[in-house]
Amino acid sequence: MRPPMIPLQPQPSDFIQLDGAPHTACGGCGTGDPLGFQFDFAYQPIVDVARRSIYAHEALVRGPAGEGAPSVLSQVTERNRYRFDQACRVKAIKTAAQLGLAERISINFLPNAVYKPEVCIRTTLEAARVHGFPTERIIFEVTEGERVEDGPWLASILREYQRCGFLTAIDDFGAGYAGLNLLADFTPDIVKLDMALVRGVDTCRSRQAIARGVLRICQELGIQPIAEGVERAAERDFFLGEGVTLMQGYLFARPAFRALAPAAGLAWEPRPVDVVPAA
Repeated sequence: MRPPMIPLQPQPSDFIQLDGAPHTACGGCGTGDPLGFQFDFAYQPIVDVARRSIYAHEALVRGPAGEGAPSVLSQVTERNRYRFDQACRVKAIKTAAQLGLAERISINFLPNAVYKPEVCIRTTLEAARVHGFPTERIIFEVTEGERVEDGPWLASILREYQRCGFLTAIDDFGAGYAGLNLLADFTPDIVKLDMALVRGVDTCRSRQAIARGVLRICQELGIQPIAEGVERAAERDFFLGEGVTLMQGYLFARPAFRALAPAAGLAWEPRPVDVVPAA
């Protein structure tokens, strides 16, 4: 299905359609060309190991036949970035509702595609309303790897999303440009530790020291950490020993194209008795 298209050069009175429900669009919608390509999603669970349950599903962009994310992202330009970002949000929420997703959904967004946070979020709010998906079950992830020159601007976007009732997350924490400076401007609900820090953490003292430092910051700021890219039981057990219960990675489930993947049963063992489940 072709993503929703936004009319060129809209005026303040212009409207865009969302499954028959009109709503106003911001002035930035009018710049650039239509997308001209299709995309879909695969869903990968984020698990709560202590509760042996699924905490959320991350929507991962794919080509219309399941092609990898680069096949789609390589077609995103400065001119269609806004349309792509908005179309991703709408389609991720719509598909999650169609799949009967009962947990949270985590959606990646492009901060450089946001013109005015309070206006650009309207399409997302309308999609949640139309498809009956509670805003408190929607997580917006911003990757630390995307260069955002204006840290306070990114913080203002995330604050507006929190104000609207969404959860916020910094993805790939420890790998990109924002780092600790972003945490000084804004306290997200969730921090996802970069997989480069997670891989082999059980055998690398330097990774362990860095991970413990990040986890201590999260504890002091009241941030929920997620270990992503977990592929081995030993990596899972290290983070469990540090009190981290939310994890994501191939050890638990691979992304499922247009479907919700169940978590592998063997991924839960062993279950330490002294770990407090995530809220």
